[in-house]
Amino acid sequence: AGSKLREVFDKINNLLSGKPVQTEGQAVSVTQHPQGLEFVCYKLAEKFVKHGEGEVSFHHDSAFPIAVVLSGIWELHPRVGDIFLAHLHKKCPYSVPFYPARKEGTSMEEYQRMLGYEVHDSKVEEQDHFLKRMSGMIRLYAAIIQLRWPYGNKQGAHPHGLSYGWRWLAQMLNLEPLADVTAMLLLDFLEVCGNALMKQYGIQFWKTMFFIQKSYIPRIEAVTSSGQMGCLSRLKNFVQKCLQAEEIPLPKGILTPSFWRT
Repeated sequence: AGSKLREVFDKINNLLSGKPVQTEGQAVSVTQHPQGLEFVCYKLAEKFVKHGEGEVSFHHDSAFPIAVVLSGIWELHPRVGDIFLAHLHKKCPYSVPFYPARKEGTSMEEYQRMLGYEVHDSKVEEQDHFLKRMSGMIRLYAAIIQLRWPYGNKQGAHPHGLSYGWRWLAQMLNLEPLADVTAMLLLDFLEVCGNALMKQYGIQFWKTMFFIQKSYIPRIEAVTSSGQMGCLSRLKNFVQKCLQAEEIPLPKGILTPSFWRT
């Protein structure tokens, strides 16, 4: 509910502003310790990323309420946004976007961690689980860049707005595609903020969609084995439908004005 989200936002904002906040029966304030504010910014940013790889990866719609709160907090407390990006880029290098290369002397285990895989006791997580987590984080990022906290000061610019999404898309299409990962990330990104990018960039956006269909999808196909075609097929269908309709559908779960009256 919109009212619940406002409560959450106010509590986080008050905490970061140095006001005492009630939690688990006691009042806490960042002024209680010289590094209190730094610690809270760090843990809060980390938690938002965890929401992406956890909650959003299982419930795609949850990207929007989480993103709108972070967007508003980022506007008022830029430090949280900076640390959020640092956590996000470390956990999901594809959000830069960047495909780390394996350097000489780097162990396979260390390299897999650099690629975003979770490695415990030399056991690497399953590919499906890895893809699900990356998908959740990209969806959260794609939601953040298009949303603003509706009760904030609309005078300034969005602290990390759609221009960053446009840049992400351009950089992504300049990278050589990876099997599995590239098709999934492009589809997630376009499903979540394609509509917003279309409205902002118009003809330039459609030229990019046409490039994806004609040039980039064949390049993804070239590196994809027959057992990894699922996501690529969904990306192909999505791009084709959008180009035929000359429209990108609104993402499922977007927050409508009526949501804020709940």
